[in-house]
This record gives sequence, C-alpha cells and structure tokens, in this order.
Amino acid sequence: MSIQRGAIYFVNLNPVQGREQAGQRPVLVLSIDSINRLPLVVTVVVGTKGDHIPRDYPTNVRVSATESGLPLETVFLCFQVRALDAQRFPDSPAGRLSSAALARVEAAVRYCLGL
Repeated sequence: MSIQRGAIYFVNLNPVQGREQAGQRPVLVLSIDSINRLPLVVTVVVGTKGDHIPRDYPTNVRVSATESGLPLETVFLCFQVRALDAQRFPDSPAGRLSSAALARVEAAVRYCLGL
C-alpha cells in the first residue's frame, strides 16, 4: 500500500478522548510521501460532513465533492491534526484533493499552528 499526500481515506479514529473527532472519518494526508513510505506515522487532518459545520471559520476548509472525489461536501478541521499508524488506512483512498483545495488546507494548518 502506498499512502500519498493529498489523498483522502476513511479511517476509524477510535479510541479518542474529549473533543477529538471519533469513529469512521475522512482524513486528508498531509505528511510528505518520503515520510509516508517509511514505517512511521502518517500526519493527517480530520474531516467531517459539511452539513455538521454550518459556518466557515479560518481553522476549517470546506471542500466540495467535486474537489475531493468524496460523495459529500467535507469540512477539514485543520486544528485537528493527528498522527496515525499506517495500519489504520484501507488499501485505497476514497478521494484526493485538488491542488487548489490542498493549498487552502495548508494555509489553514499554518494558521492553526502559528507557522
């Protein structure tokens, strides 16, 4: 399996604590491919259904189904950056972000992390 930057996978995020996103969720791979090929962890941003987030915030990126290949509009919560073991990922991605949408996510993550 080859996990790639910009790909979107549905993974089970349990177990979680507190306000962490739980259950089966779309995650966007942010870590670079040279890291993703190593037996390390994969850095992701967690997504949720667009209708769960009625307002837009500078910490979130709303992505249409056309931009992602997913069946529904998705909001990536760029303050919910996680490192996941590669064993959580299925064999193939559910979608992939356009380069323009990935650039919006990158900007929001930089905002959230003060970079």
